[in-house]
Amino acid sequence: MVETQNANLPGVADEVLAILHCLDCQANLQADANGLVCSSCRRQYPMLNGVLRFVDAQNYAGSFGFQWKLYSRTQLDDASSQRSERAFRRRTGFRPEDLAGKLVLDVGCGMGRFAEVATRWGAHVVGIDLSLASEVAAKNLSDRTAVIFQADVFKLPFAPESFDYIYSIGVLHHTPDCEQAFKKLPKLLKPGGRIAIWLYSSYNPWYRMSDVYRNWTRRMAPEKLHKLCGVVVPLYDMHQLLKKIPLVGKPASRALAWAIPMSHNADPTWRVLDTFDWYSPWYQSKHTYEEVFRWFESCGLEDLRVIEQPIAVQGTRPKASPESLAEQNAGVAQCAE
Repeated sequence: MVETQNANLPGVADEVLAILHCLDCQANLQADANGLVCSSCRRQYPMLNGVLRFVDAQNYAGSFGFQWKLYSRTQLDDASSQRSERAFRRRTGFRPEDLAGKLVLDVGCGMGRFAEVATRWGAHVVGIDLSLASEVAAKNLSDRTAVIFQADVFKLPFAPESFDYIYSIGVLHHTPDCEQAFKKLPKLLKPGGRIAIWLYSSYNPWYRMSDVYRNWTRRMAPEKLHKLCGVVVPLYDMHQLLKKIPLVGKPASRALAWAIPMSHNADPTWRVLDTFDWYSPWYQSKHTYEEVFRWFESCGLEDLRVIEQPIAVQGTRPKASPESLAEQNAGVAQCAE
């Protein structure tokens, strides 16, 4: 993709501006002194702190704004770690040669962890996030071929058939309706484009007690919950000690893990972060391959693939012949209703 930066809207390429539509009337958007304005109804979309705003508030995603401002660079890859790139491969099945030179949508980009990987592979990334983590992502990716918007997956500002690839990793299950959130996305794919999502699995019941605790933890102030999550640092050491005790140690560790579900990441910073990430979101659904495959099929997606880390599924929007294009577009549009 040849990028031309819009002089009136720094950081937003003309190719991206061309696919943006008004949320109210679907007309094209134009750059102005404060951000974007609808060419028809004149609705304004301001740019604040380097991020275009297509929502007025974080709504149910406020904990993520707190989380990613606190851990703004923790999960970014560097010379000593490629953990995010490995996770990106395991949860999408995409390869560097797939994304190079492509326009890619990151749904729920957070602080830009996976968008950083995609841009490193040569993609031009458009990232959206409902929370103020969008500001962190914009800062982290300021020197990359990426643009970040604060936007809601249920009301996206993009024209149909805009993107070559779409991915959403660990995000859609934090919306009020995971299935309907997913079904907003296939219509944004170009014919032949591919989409991959990764969701929490419902196959393993290890999280049952955490669902009980979440009735309270999701209502706690993020600052208070974050301090509480610090208890996983010594608990991890207790698990390591228990596992060394012959016969009874491992069962005792499993019982403790069932009673107090937590991250067992060896890195203490990631451990607290991952545990907070589990207990803080307002919504958190779990899913099976059977139901996710039905979502993909109902949207007319083909070549469905199970990726390495459950629940991860990838699918392709068919390349339509001219005579079947109208029928296919109607089917994809229907799945988003």
